[in-house]
Amino acid sequence: MTDIILEIDHLKKSFGKNEVLKDISLTVKKGEVISIIGSSRSGKSTFLRSINLLEKPTGGKILYRGQNVLEKNYDLTKYRENLGMVFQSFNLFNNLNVLENAIVAQTTVLKRNRTEAEKIAKDNLNKVGMTEQYWKAKPSQLSGGQKQRVAIARALSVNPEAILFDEPTSALDPEMVGEVLKTIKDLAKSGLTMLIVTHEMDFARDVSDRVIFMDQGVIAESGKPEQIFENPQEERTKVFLQRFLK
Repeated sequence: MTDIILEIDHLKKSFGKNEVLKDISLTVKKGEVISIIGSSRSGKSTFLRSINLLEKPTGGKILYRGQNVLEKNYDLTKYRENLGMVFQSFNLFNNLNVLENAIVAQTTVLKRNRTEAEKIAKDNLNKVGMTEQYWKAKPSQLSGGQKQRVAIARALSVNPEAILFDEPTSALDPEMVGEVLKTIKDLAKSGLTMLIVTHEMDFARDVSDRVIFMDQGVIAESGKPEQIFENPQEERTKVFLQRFLK
C-alpha cells in the first residue's frame, strides 16, 4: 500500500472574479519530490499557498492522511506543523540570530524543551552547511543564499512530513542559486517529501520524481521528468519549454 500524505481534490481559488486555480487534483506520496513549473501567473505559487492554507481555497478538498483539512472542526495547527514552508523572501526573524531562528517554532509551536530544540536546530543548520561560525549572526549579516539555507533548516527543525518550496531561489543573486539548489538536492536524496515551485529547469529535471506543468490555473501536463522535458505531449508545454531549454 502506497503511503499517501496529501490528496488535492478539485481545488479552486478565486480572487474576486479572477479564477486563479480552476480545478486541480493531485496526490502526493511519502518520499516523493514534485516540481511545479509554468510561466508567471500560471497559478503555481497560489496553488502551493492554498495547500498550506495561506490562501483559503474557494472550492474542492485537501485531504491530509485521508481527512479533509477544510472541514469546520479540523485541527489546522496540527496540519500546519506537518507541512514546512520555504518562501522566496526567507521570512526570517531579523531580530533573532541564526540559531534562535531555527529554535523559535520548536519551542513556541511544538512546545519542545529548550535543550532538545537547540540540539535539533544545530543538527539541521549543520546539515545545510550553516555551521557553528554562523549561529550567532543576525540575518542582516548573511548573504541571500545563507538566509535561504537557514530558512530550510528552520523548516526541517519542526520535523514536517512534507516541505513546500515557493521559488526558493528567485530572490537570490545568480551566484547564490547553486548552493541553495544543492541543499535541496541533498534533502531530496534523504527521502524528504517535497513540492517545489521553480524556474530552474535543469534542477527540476535532476531532482524530481514527477514534474507538473501548470498553465492558466490548471495542470496542463504531468509526468516523469524525462517525459516532460524530452517528449512533452501538450503544445503549451512545448512552447513553454522552448523558452527555457536551448
